[in-house]
Amino acid sequence: TSLVKVSLDTLAALLRSKTNSRRSVERGYLPVLLTIYIDWHRHDTRHRHMLIRKGILTCIKNITSIKLGRKAFVDAEGMKVLYNTSQDCLSVRTLDPLVNISSLIMRKCFPKNRLPIPTIKSVYLFQLPIIPISGPVAQIYNLAPEVDDVVDESDDTDDTEVETDNDNENEEEENENKKNDDIETDLSKLKPVQDLGRPVEELEMYKQFFPELTEDFQAYNFTESSNTSPSRSDVQRTGPIIVPTAEELSSKSNTIRASVKDNNIPQSQQILPNVYQGAGQDHKQVTHMDLQNTEKSKNNANYQYSKQNGHTPTQCLNNEITKGLGSMSLHCNNASEDVKCWKSGCESGIENKPRFLTLGETCSKTCQQISGCGKSLFVSSFGQPPSWQQVGTQLGQLCCTGIDIDAEDESSLSSEEPGFSDLPEPGVLQPLHDPDLYVEIVKTTKSVPEYGEVAYPDYFGHIPPPFKEPLIERTYGVQRTKIFQDIERLIHANDIIDKTIYDLDCLSYPVSEDGETLRFNSQFESGNLRKAIQIRKLEYDLILNSDINSNHHHQWFYFEVSGMRNAIPYRFNIINCEKSNSQFNYGMHPIMYSVQEAMLGRPRWVRTGTDICYYKNHFSRSSIAAGGLKGKSYYTLTFTMTFPHKDDVCYFAYHYPYTYSTLQMHIQKLEALHDPQQVYFRRDSICETLGGNPCPVLTITSMPESKSWENLHQFRNRPYIFLTSRVHPGESNSSWVMKGTLEFLMSNNLTAQSLRDSYIFKIVPMLNPDGVINGSHRCSLSGEDLNRQWLTPHPELHPTIYHTKGLLQYLASIQHTPLVFCDYHGHSRKKNVFMYGCSIKETMWQTDVSASSCDLQEDLGYRTLPKVLNQIAPAFCMSSCSFVVEKSKESTARVVVWREVGVARSYTMESTYCGCDQGKYKGQQIGTRQLEEMGAKFCISLLRLKRMTSVECRLPPSLLDVENDLIDTRCNVTSPTTHVLDEDEPRCLEEVDYSAESSDEQDIDLNETADFDPQYFDASTQEEQLSDSEIPKRDCFL
Repeated sequence: TSLVKVSLDTLAALLRSKTNSRRSVERGYLPVLLTIYIDWHRHDTRHRHMLIRKGILTCIKNITSIKLGRKAFVDAEGMKVLYNTSQDCLSVRTLDPLVNISSLIMRKCFPKNRLPIPTIKSVYLFQLPIIPISGPVAQIYNLAPEVDDVVDESDDTDDTEVETDNDNENEEEENENKKNDDIETDLSKLKPVQDLGRPVEELEMYKQFFPELTEDFQAYNFTESSNTSPSRSDVQRTGPIIVPTAEELSSKSNTIRASVKDNNIPQSQQILPNVYQGAGQDHKQVTHMDLQNTEKSKNNANYQYSKQNGHTPTQCLNNEITKGLGSMSLHCNNASEDVKCWKSGCESGIENKPRFLTLGETCSKTCQQISGCGKSLFVSSFGQPPSWQQVGTQLGQLCCTGIDIDAEDESSLSSEEPGFSDLPEPGVLQPLHDPDLYVEIVKTTKSVPEYGEVAYPDYFGHIPPPFKEPLIERTYGVQRTKIFQDIERLIHANDIIDKTIYDLDCLSYPVSEDGETLRFNSQFESGNLRKAIQIRKLEYDLILNSDINSNHHHQWFYFEVSGMRNAIPYRFNIINCEKSNSQFNYGMHPIMYSVQEAMLGRPRWVRTGTDICYYKNHFSRSSIAAGGLKGKSYYTLTFTMTFPHKDDVCYFAYHYPYTYSTLQMHIQKLEALHDPQQVYFRRDSICETLGGNPCPVLTITSMPESKSWENLHQFRNRPYIFLTSRVHPGESNSSWVMKGTLEFLMSNNLTAQSLRDSYIFKIVPMLNPDGVINGSHRCSLSGEDLNRQWLTPHPELHPTIYHTKGLLQYLASIQHTPLVFCDYHGHSRKKNVFMYGCSIKETMWQTDVSASSCDLQEDLGYRTLPKVLNQIAPAFCMSSCSFVVEKSKESTARVVVWREVGVARSYTMESTYCGCDQGKYKGQQIGTRQLEEMGAKFCISLLRLKRMTSVECRLPPSLLDVENDLIDTRCNVTSPTTHVLDEDEPRCLEEVDYSAESSDEQDIDLNETADFDPQYFDASTQEEQLSDSEIPKRDCFL
């Protein structure tokens, strides 16, 4: 046997040559090798000769590295041979090397399929006013209509090496060299130039957005209390605004909250959603979910689609309340007409019920099977409960037992989850959410598809769950199992249904009414799902839509699923992902929102799913979509979901959705709730987007204490803090961080008051409204990444960037350069929250150029904010921060504002989609509560900056002591976990790469083994990072 093994090793080495592989195929060696492998597999029952079997597989693997070998392997039924032998080996852990090599061979030889779509371009078309001369967008417009942009041309060429695990021993070194090549070494480009780029006269147009610099407040009546410079702690507020905190809900002492008696709040300024207000107003308040403008034609494609796809309920109340809530149509004028329509349609048996729900409407006898109970929907049987404890736990009580609950559901619903009885009142949980206001805003939001529906989660809102959501522990062999199931599609083709269930390219598809098939929908704001195909009875392939005027960027998804059965596992495969790796392999869940759960008093997005993994599939990417590269494949995100309720309406999303209409609603609520005697709040629109939506800019500071010259002088000379967010639509986590920032700045917290007294905050909370509205992941309607347009933004194609840069340039021209600029982002392949900044010295340290040989003078204050955040923000990680300037990022906001505007403290703050692997939240997935807390902590970190820059400080001495405690005491609280282990992380994920601003465009295919199980990775070789201790003490300060 030793001789056989040596012979096989020699043969395998020879077959690494393409010429020898081609000769072996021509001489018929491949079928012989398969026969020999089967013989050894059958007779080696005690697995004593695994190395010989492995040697045979290695020979086959080398032969199949050429196109001729792959074809010969398929013709010799090699797929079936290796599949069957692998199934026999799965039960023996020591045979995993054989299974892994067999899996790799089968994946290489699996015939490449084209995506089942007519074109890789977006379903939605938007004609640009100006077509770029060159670039990806120009290529799309210049592509001939007859060109098939989906097919991959690589197999039409000569034999080419397919992608393998990592055959190049020097790949890591090459990747590191590429990274170093991207680091900017030209000092002339590193040194700030402070070039306005536009004439000062032209910048005068932005003066209108800075009235605070000329306002004399003669029309304002200052109260005596404001003239006496109070501590502002006893100011009567017009409504409760929560200060975001991620502490446990039960630990009320740790929650900073302004307590306000409801009877002191004017009715016009009540912030409780009408759903809740109705409970305390004898149930007279009626909230409708019908949003359609009557002017909108019912002949448009969206309306026809809505009627054809089966979402309009066809039965009476039984099991239909939830379905009616699923996606809210927009075609009645008011709730009272809806009620009449609903009752008449149900009594007469006509299937013409519009999709709506009247919350608080008294139940009457509307169905033959159900007798009216006289109770109100979403109202507790306690009558008029004064607190959430009474309303919340009974919130979803369905009148007439409208939802069919199985026995299993009843038992699960009878026991309340821990902590729910301690939830605060709804106005505190969702202080800025108003369903009726959201409805009115949606009517004015302009989308390319002209959406006619609203997703239920966006209407009713989201309350963070009161429990922790840990990072999932990877089940051994789960990816291998999924890959084998995909291979079965080829081997057992007759078992595949291959039925289109949902297709935006063809809205007239038939809708199954068999009660066994799921129904899908994504025709609402921020929705993204292009096509759904039923593969097996309980398995569905899903295809995402490209960004408009683009042919790629598939990552963000947000869609509705209905018609499910409970306690049955459904598998979902998103098959056209593009990035080579994902945090879904390392503990991250997708999120789900259940309408029935919301009706039961739990309106929230939750992390969910089992058997989650992300891997390369057999669908080929065309060279047009892959930037000219051939032989590339798409990737699959797969997860299994067992729904807790029958006939529920559920929503799945990549991350917690935050729509443009939600932002507008929150801004309006903040504006209505602020105290104009204390807070200077102004909302403007800097421009209209390509899609015709206004881009808001906010100004927040404190009112001057009087009209005296001294107070007005202090007011006009406060330093500016300039914040932006959501330039990439798929990074919804950045909007949740911004929400935390806005709510904190508008609160009555003493720190917030001090910050308002010291700074003027100029905030653009959403730089890419069109992308957010239309469900894009990275681009605007121009088809371009707006965070690569800051060098030379076009006023028509990139209006939000052009005018936001203009605001910054105007401030610089009048000697009011912002003290801090920060652009909020999300990061898809790293954990924690961290920052990217700009430093000449640290950039030079990463190159071969000696920093000592260069005359480098630099204020190291750029490190202050990250260091303070590292001490006070549990989710922040200083070791993941980078201050290196890259050539490929010279056109991003961070670099341009640093170099051209002259803001030394110019940052990008990245928030993970996944979770944390350090600090207090170690082992937990990140949620909206933690993201909002991060936004508040960012504001708190400005305290130290304020003191260092000699800003006049009116902070009470007692609060200064608290601030010192916060900054000098690092949070060492950690939660024990076994969910995140070092070996779970491949090298490319947890190292600090210098591809800032979430730009994971130049992906490197790593970890293409048969499975991503932990033992295949060695985390010990992770790149060492520059620690704070390595920086010379003379260059560091806090």
